[in-house]
Amino acid sequence: RAVVTGGASGIGLATAKRLTEEGARVVIFDSDGEKAESAAREIGARAWTVDVRDLVAMKKAMLAAAEWLRGLDTLVNNAGVGNFAPLEGHDAETWEKLIAVNLTGTYHGILAAAPLIRKAGGGAIVNNSSGSGVRPTRGELPYSAAKAGVIALTQGAAQEYGPDIRVNCVSPGLIRTPMSESLFHLPGILDPVVASTPLGRTGTAEEVAEIIVFLCSERTRFVTGQNW
Repeated sequence: RAVVTGGASGIGLATAKRLTEEGARVVIFDSDGEKAESAAREIGARAWTVDVRDLVAMKKAMLAAAEWLRGLDTLVNNAGVGNFAPLEGHDAETWEKLIAVNLTGTYHGILAAAPLIRKAGGGAIVNNSSGSGVRPTRGELPYSAAKAGVIALTQGAAQEYGPDIRVNCVSPGLIRTPMSESLFHLPGILDPVVASTPLGRTGTAEEVAEIIVFLCSERTRFVTGQNW
């Protein structure tokens, strides 16, 4: 019984789809209601239009989702946004949005879901961080800072919510999704990244989804506070 934020596209949609394939009942949260409804129809889920920056809205939506799911045991905090520019090229509004969606939105997801997961008998939360949160990427430092915060939040929440709730996160490298698609149209810019990747290619949303679903499952019942 899972909620996936930012589930209308990219890693979120791939995760929601993979969860349903494993037998989960899934609710997609996304700020784009039309895309969320389309995605939900595609995989046999339900959709709620909600902005993760709004804690009151998140709590209401999470409660409604839990009622429809007949309990909640899994949350995937995936919603995120990015922006590429030198540090001085990010204005205050952009900085605040990147922190608000990527970090505060994850915090809101935990606050909204944790009491419901505990009420249902426990479960798992998986947060989507980034390789940029471990090694900051030039040109996306506000995003990197927010994602580093997600890792710290994950590790701390694992301590506070255990043993009832396991909290882990994933930090994908270069994955081709709608959010990163523009980079793939800039000739040669990703060549060094691919060259430094042992597997010699970029990843897919489906490959990240496999790790997320693994961390949601009972197969990782003794894994918490980890950044994958």
